[in-house]
Amino acid sequence: MKKIIVLLLLLMLLIPAAAQESASLINREDSPLQFYFEIETGLVSVLSHRYQVGRSDEGASNFDFVSQGGQDVLFPFDRYVAGLKIRDRHNIGLLYQPLTVETAVTFRDDVMLDSVLFAAGTPMEIKYGFPFYRFSYSYRFVNTENWTLAGGIALQARNASIVFKAVDGSALMVAQNVGPVPSFVLYGKYRFDNGIYLSLDVTGLYASSAVINGANFKFEGSLLDASFQSGYQIRPGVDVFANLRFLGGTALGESNYPATSWSVTEERYSENFLGTMAFTLGFRIY
Repeated sequence: MKKIIVLLLLLMLLIPAAAQESASLINREDSPLQFYFEIETGLVSVLSHRYQVGRSDEGASNFDFVSQGGQDVLFPFDRYVAGLKIRDRHNIGLLYQPLTVETAVTFRDDVMLDSVLFAAGTPMEIKYGFPFYRFSYSYRFVNTENWTLAGGIALQARNASIVFKAVDGSALMVAQNVGPVPSFVLYGKYRFDNGIYLSLDVTGLYASSAVINGANFKFEGSLLDASFQSGYQIRPGVDVFANLRFLGGTALGESNYPATSWSVTEERYSENFLGTMAFTLGFRIY
């Protein structure tokens, strides 16, 4: 709520400048390099989320974060983007997406993760941290006053930290890793003459072979970050928008990486399936 209030206050400061006829808030109109910044904040709902470390036939649990792990409520959601547009055709963007969910629940059944048994009746603190950074490049194939169509590539750096902790300290499971996630980018936008626009932005990839998924062994994985946005230009160089976003991904397979730290799971097989839906409000300065 505090972030939403700050966002609204910033917009109130910008709106009085609407009468000005400057072409941009932060850029010279004739410059071949045009910078932009985006901030959005809102709420996210976890639609589905299942996690497993170890083989099912060896007793590993397929844990449901929504029905068993306390992810059945809404959580705050933020997103930050800085970018550079070159000669109105090339677009370079840097995204930071914080995504850490911490919950508390008492297990009603035995749960085994990474050969660690959490007995029924154990009060638990659970952290699912999956913030990431994403660098992207896209080229605008169509770039008119009303239409924009672009495509490109992106490289995402995941920064995963998953912790299951018994409140009394009797049991603990930690799984952490950092790794690259390549993907493709598609973008389309239509701006009406009255300043309202609609856009669709999709970043995603499915890979089931080595190298493509960032590993040197076969490991299935996918990413889908798709948003539908509706916005309005409140003055030259400033847009406000509402955004509906699906963010999800999958990981399935057996890691061949050596366990070089104590925060790497001992069991090498894992599954992780996540799907979320977020609603945010934001603004773009350009």
